[in-house]
Amino acid sequence: MARGWESKSVEEQQAQAAADSGKPRPALTPKQMANQHQLQLLTLARRQIQQQREMARDPRHREMLDKALAHLDAQLAQLG
Repeated sequence: MARGWESKSVEEQQAQAAADSGKPRPALTPKQMANQHQLQLLTLARRQIQQQREMARDPRHREMLDKALAHLDAQLAQLG
């Protein structure tokens, strides 16, 4: 069942990308591009740590991951 949902999500993402490819994008400044890239990196890192947090069994490990999430959230708030 999870694979079915996952593949539907991928199909939806591909359809969205195809629909968006015809729209002109506004030009971004180098600073905006750097901020957008940094935002993507932080979001990905947060997702990975959140997944690790969900699987962690040791309370000390969870605490360390919670601190990492808080740090990433602070960085995301600065960018956003």
